[in-house]
Amino acid sequence: MLKDICTALIEADVNIRLVKKLRENVRAVIDFDEMAGGLNKRRMIQSAVFKELMKLVDPGVKPYQPVKGKPNVIMFVGLQGSGKTTTCTKLAYHYQKKNWKSCLVCADTFRAGAYDQVKQNCTKARIPFYGSSYTEVDPVVIAQDGVEMFKKEGFEIIIVDTSGRHKQEDSLFEEMLAVSNAVKPDNIIFVMDATIGQACEGQAKAFKDKVDVGSVIITKLDGHAKGGGALSAVAATNSPIIFIGTGEHIDDLEPFKTKPFVSKLLGMGDIEGLIDKVNELKLEDNEVLLEKIKHGQFTLRDMYEQFQNIMKMGPFSQIMGMIPGFSQDFMSKGSEQESMARLKRLMTMMDSMNDQELDSRDGAKLFSKQTGRIVRVAQGSGVTEREVKELITQYTKFAAVVKKMGGIKGLFKGGDMAKNVNHTQMAKLNQQMAKMMDPRVLHQMGGMAGLQNMMRQLQAGASGGLGGLGNLMGGFGGK
Repeated sequence: MLKDICTALIEADVNIRLVKKLRENVRAVIDFDEMAGGLNKRRMIQSAVFKELMKLVDPGVKPYQPVKGKPNVIMFVGLQGSGKTTTCTKLAYHYQKKNWKSCLVCADTFRAGAYDQVKQNCTKARIPFYGSSYTEVDPVVIAQDGVEMFKKEGFEIIIVDTSGRHKQEDSLFEEMLAVSNAVKPDNIIFVMDATIGQACEGQAKAFKDKVDVGSVIITKLDGHAKGGGALSAVAATNSPIIFIGTGEHIDDLEPFKTKPFVSKLLGMGDIEGLIDKVNELKLEDNEVLLEKIKHGQFTLRDMYEQFQNIMKMGPFSQIMGMIPGFSQDFMSKGSEQESMARLKRLMTMMDSMNDQELDSRDGAKLFSKQTGRIVRVAQGSGVTEREVKELITQYTKFAAVVKKMGGIKGLFKGGDMAKNVNHTQMAKLNQQMAKMMDPRVLHQMGGMAGLQNMMRQLQAGASGGLGGLGNLMGGFGGK
C-alpha cells in the first residue's frame, strides 16, 4: 500500500527526498501490533499518509491577510514564463470583485511586451495600471513611482509585477531585491508553474534566500501536471499556498484548499469539488429527475437535460479529474473537444425531435415503429440516419440502466448504501454500466472495481452525488 502511494507521489512529481521522509513518518506512526483488531489497515495507512501530506502542504504559517482601508503592497516574483503577469491581473480582478480598490504596477522592463500585456489585460478587466512603455527603463523607479501614486489615490490592493528571472541570473536577483527594498511590500508572492516539477525546489529556495517570500501561487494546474512540485516549493520556502491558477481566463483563480489538492495528488479524486460543481448548477429539477429515476423512468428529454448540465459544468477532463479513480489527463484536449462536439451533435439531433418523442416513456419504440421519424430528425439536424439510430441505441441503454436503478430498493434512501442496498442487484447494475462504457474508459477507471468504487463514492454524496451521477451518465454518453 505504501509503495503504491509513494509511486503515485513520485509520478506526481513530488521530490523524492520528501517522499522518503513521508514514508518514514508513516512507518513511525503506524504500529499494526498495537492496533485494535478489526480495523481496516489500508484505511489506516491511507489516513496516515493523508495527514503527513497535509502537513507538507500546510507549513502552519498563516498567509498575509490584506487590511481594508489601507494600502496593501503585494509584490510578485517567479521564473520566466510561469504566468506571473497573467496571475497579477487575476488577483487584482479577484479583489476587485470583492469590492477592494485594486490596481497593478508593471515593473517588468526586461521582457519585451510585458507592459503591453499588462495594458491589454487591465483594460479588459477595467483595472487601473501604471507602467512605462519606453521612457523609463529602471524597474526600481517605476515600481516606486507607481506605488506612491496609487497610495495617494487611496488604493487598497497595489500589485507590483516584476521581471521573470531564474537563479542563474544574479543581476536580476539583485534588481528584485532593489525593487523589494524600494516598495517595502506587505506580501511577496512566489508564482510557480506546476509543470516544472523537480526543478522547482532549488528555484524556490533561491528566491526565499534573497527576499522574504510570504505565499505561493501555483499556475497551470489545468494541464497534465498534478502540481507535486508545489509540495517541494512549500517545503523550500515554508510559505503557504494561497491560490491556484486553473486556466487562462481572468476568473480561473481558485483559493487553495489543502484537502482536495492532496486527494488529487494521490489520485483519490475531489468529491467535495465535484459536489460543489453540481450544486453550482442549481439543479432545481433534480428532485423531478430523482423521482423519475426512482420509478425507473428516463425520457429522451431527461437525457437532453443531462447533456445540457454537462455543458454547463465545463471541461470534461476537469470533472473527470474530480472523480476518484480517474486521472486528470483522462482525456487529452483533442478527445475532450471531440466529446464536447459529439454532445453538441447529439443535442442538435434532439432539437429536431418533437415533444411527443422527447417526453414519451419509451421514445425508442416510437422511432422503431415509425421509421419516418428517423428520416425527419436526420434531415432536420443535418446528420445521417445512422447517427440518429445510434443516438436511439445509446438512449435505450441508459433507459435500461435507469430502470435497473429504479428497481434497486434502498438506493435512494441516503445514508449508508451498504446497509440499504441489495448487493446482487447492485452488482448487476455495475456490470451493465461496464458493458455500456467505452472499454478504454473502463480501463482508465481501474476496471470493474474502479466502477463499483465510484458508484459507492457518488452515492455517499447522497442527493448531491446523484445529481452528479446524472451528469456522469451523460458523460459516458459523450464518450
